[in-house]
Amino acid sequence: MLLERAAIRGGGTTDVLIAGGRVAALGADAAADPRAATADRLDLAGYLLLPAAAEPHAHLDKALLARRAPNPSGDLDGAVTAIRSAYATMDEADVRSRATEALHTALAHGYTAVRSHADVGEGIGVRSVRALADLRENAAGLVDLQIVALTAAPVAGAAGRHNRRLLAEAIELGADVVGGAPALDPNPHAAVRTLAEAADEAGLPLDLHLDETTDPDMLTLRRFADEVARRGLHGRATASHCVSLGQQDPATCREVSRALADAGIAVVTLPQTNLYLQGRAEPTRTPRGLTAVAALRAAGVVVAGGGDNWRDPFNPLGRIDPFETASLLVAAAHLPVADAWESVTAHARAALGLPPVAPAVGSPADLLAIRAADLDEAVAAASEDRIVLRGGRVVARTRVIRDIVPALEGQLT
Repeated sequence: MLLERAAIRGGGTTDVLIAGGRVAALGADAAADPRAATADRLDLAGYLLLPAAAEPHAHLDKALLARRAPNPSGDLDGAVTAIRSAYATMDEADVRSRATEALHTALAHGYTAVRSHADVGEGIGVRSVRALADLRENAAGLVDLQIVALTAAPVAGAAGRHNRRLLAEAIELGADVVGGAPALDPNPHAAVRTLAEAADEAGLPLDLHLDETTDPDMLTLRRFADEVARRGLHGRATASHCVSLGQQDPATCREVSRALADAGIAVVTLPQTNLYLQGRAEPTRTPRGLTAVAALRAAGVVVAGGGDNWRDPFNPLGRIDPFETASLLVAAAHLPVADAWESVTAHARAALGLPPVAPAVGSPADLLAIRAADLDEAVAAASEDRIVLRGGRVVARTRVIRDIVPALEGQLT
């Protein structure tokens, strides 16, 4: 395929030749390559060509459940109660149907890789993992789907035996990553240790929900960094949320950030859900529900941006769109636009253990073309007019037609 007249970051336009699922040549070299003569052609005049996005933290099993499982309190405890009350209605067919709809939206918006947590525990068993494993097989070639077994609490000690058995079953079913939420365990530090041990023994990456609170007294990140380093999980561990890190004094924040960087831990910040859930008990001087993005980046930590919950009890919003996440990181984390976009592309793929993609020779041709003149416009306007390529093949295209109807004479006077 030959992509013609695509706008690129830094200005100007170029042609892009794709062969064998990779970017083979750019500019004049693309047009002059003998393969261009017989290639399919796609005119991208008016489009900005970008790397495709990656979603480092979703919950496909819960997606689109907001109406069925309302959360009147709007806080985290209310969301947990609401989702557990909905478990009885979440059979495999239901999970697969909603997850498929959400994944199709994600693909159309430019995601070619998604990591989804799936609840594992009392009331839900492992059926969400089974449903997502089936979806992963059907989506092969369209989206790289990773499944995290989000193990319910308790997981440590004698009380956690049942949930540990369910985690082992989820791994047998094909879960790619060990997950959990230690803060919900009676002994959070023991839960961190138990889940790290499970990941180590299974030879799988580890991705935990950590410190999802604005309470500065809850800080398990130090223990997490110690466990990751002790078990040699460098580069295969992710800490999601980490909200309370943003409530620490500067010295503590720097110290913990360095420990995370030294341990090779990626951090996923989830602006929309955490801004929605956190700080509700404090009507004035309301703390931001974000981790310490700037301090983490300064320490050299890979900081990815994710959408988290897509219209469920934890967050009734969510366009399932990387440009929405990037925009929130600009507004709430004060990142420059380019850094925010990197958080949902290069850093997100790094957190998932995937190679980078770009409109560059040799890169896998996972690309996103959006109608925009430059990245600032793309993030600000987030046009739905997009073309998504996975492995050099167009897998989604959305066309937008805008008609401005002339006003009747005198109607606006």
